[in-house]
Amino acid sequence: MAGKRRSCYSGIGGQAVLEGVMMKNKDKYAVAVRRPDGGISVEVDNYTGILGGSKIKEIPFIRGVFNFVDSMILGMRCLNYSASFYEEEGESEPEKKNGMGDKMMSVLVTCFALVLAVGIFIVLPYYIASLLNGTLRNQSLIAIIEGVVRIVIFILYVSAISLMKDIRRLYRYHGAEHKCINCIEKGRALTVDNAMRSSRLHKRCGTSFLFFVFFVSIILFFFIRVENPAARVGIRILLMPVVAGISYEIIRLAGRTDFFLVRLISAPGMAIQRMTTKEPDRDMVEVAIASVEAVFDWKKYLQERFGYEPDEEG
Repeated sequence: MAGKRRSCYSGIGGQAVLEGVMMKNKDKYAVAVRRPDGGISVEVDNYTGILGGSKIKEIPFIRGVFNFVDSMILGMRCLNYSASFYEEEGESEPEKKNGMGDKMMSVLVTCFALVLAVGIFIVLPYYIASLLNGTLRNQSLIAIIEGVVRIVIFILYVSAISLMKDIRRLYRYHGAEHKCINCIEKGRALTVDNAMRSSRLHKRCGTSFLFFVFFVSIILFFFIRVENPAARVGIRILLMPVVAGISYEIIRLAGRTDFFLVRLISAPGMAIQRMTTKEPDRDMVEVAIASVEAVFDWKKYLQERFGYEPDEEG
């Protein structure tokens, strides 16, 4: 099949883990990890989320909140699994863990991460912007400055952690994850060569979601008019589920349409992705492909969505 293809939503998503990639399709997920001995281990399991199959998770602007929390919990679980391969040199392949203590630890770590994020990306930007109260009397302008400071802190944070060797490799696996999804959604057979030629940027990326969170918060916090500083911080924290819900709907739309306006608002997040994704090598792409194939029948997908047998293009 010649010519440029329009992307077609596949429904799969994922994240990079230590020396590997997690891919999720509906409730099924797989973690593929490159072992120290050079082989690839693939763990397949189901994760229905904190609300299970509740219909609440299908309600627009509410589903995004639970999706965000579920993503963090599952992400921590998968990171712990991948890290277990490298905890002790020569350690055998880790056994599958499903104990209540293991799940509770994932929840506790997720809660700690949320508290830390609130402090760094909500309280700190507000405090920095509030230092201008004696200089600027325009509260609307201060609210905009607060939002800009929040984005700057995020960019500095991403840049700083990218100096760590393990994080740079994580970003390369992040690129491998995106390349595989883009390869499929462009209607190409999922091979290492095709994936390597695909883009490492994707509109449904978590990095873009976080940018939308910051952007939506600027608009929402712009209209908050409360004199008490503690109340202003409290309201910002309480509104974060609303911000996350709106941001989820935007990125969900971005992943399903190529409309010009959607591409325009997605552009800043895509630009930041250039920092959070790096070009992977072929071995990394092989790991990502193993994760995809454990949860997603891409050949059937190409037949149904693009109408051709994958072997026709190789």
